[in-house]
This record gives sequence, structure tokens and C-alpha cells, in this order.
Amino acid sequence: MSHAFSSLDELGDGPGFRKVRQALGVTAFGVNAVVYPPGHDGFEHYHDLQDELYFVHRGRVRVEVGGETHEVGEGGIFHVESTTPRKVSNPFDDEAVLFIVGGKGGYVERDGHMVDPADIERRAQFGKS
Repeated sequence: MSHAFSSLDELGDGPGFRKVRQALGVTAFGVNAVVYPPGHDGFEHYHDLQDELYFVHRGRVRVEVGGETHEVGEGGIFHVESTTPRKVSNPFDDEAVLFIVGGKGGYVERDGHMVDPADIERRAQFGKS
């Protein structure tokens, strides 16, 4: 399959994991969403190989990592290397939704190409004042 669409609502109800990778057929990296109910005490964990990048889609969470505690709100992102223990909790009064991407193997150099040559200059100017 070259592409797939879904939504977090289509992938489950209530608190818990949304298996994004499986549902959309992603094979290049791990990807899930997780819904934390208000007051959820997270689980300290680590991975053997897989680094994780977390994006707070909705709400806010408390992250305990490296002897520090951080509050991360909507739009916030944080990265944790594989073997670093981390705990993500939602001690707050509202639901929190995170989108999590994991993988190993390193960076792939920029390898994108425009299908329409007319978009090359437009892309180069995107985001510049």
C-alpha cells in the first residue's frame, strides 16, 4: 500500500494506545498515539534500541527523565534516547493525547524532490519572510 488515511478516533475509544503503525501499514518506523485520562500515573520504561519522539497533541503531561521533571503542553515535543528511562503521566484534570514516533538507524540525508518543477522556487521560499 503506498498510502493510507485514518484518524485517532477511528483507531480506538477511551484511554490507551492507538496502533497507528499497524492500521496505516507503516514499516519504516514505529508510531502510536496514546490517550491518557485525567490523573493517569504513567509507567517508567526504556527501550533497547528505539529512540522516541513525543508530540503532545492535546492536553499536557508530566515527563520524568534524567532526574528532572518537566510539564509539556499542547504542541510540545520531547525526545528520549532508547535506553534512557522515562515516565510520562497525566496528573492534570483534562485528557492528554500524545503522538509518538520511534525508530533507530539514524538520519537520512535530504532526498526529497518536487514532482512539478514549478514548485521548486515556491518550496525554497516557503516559511521565509
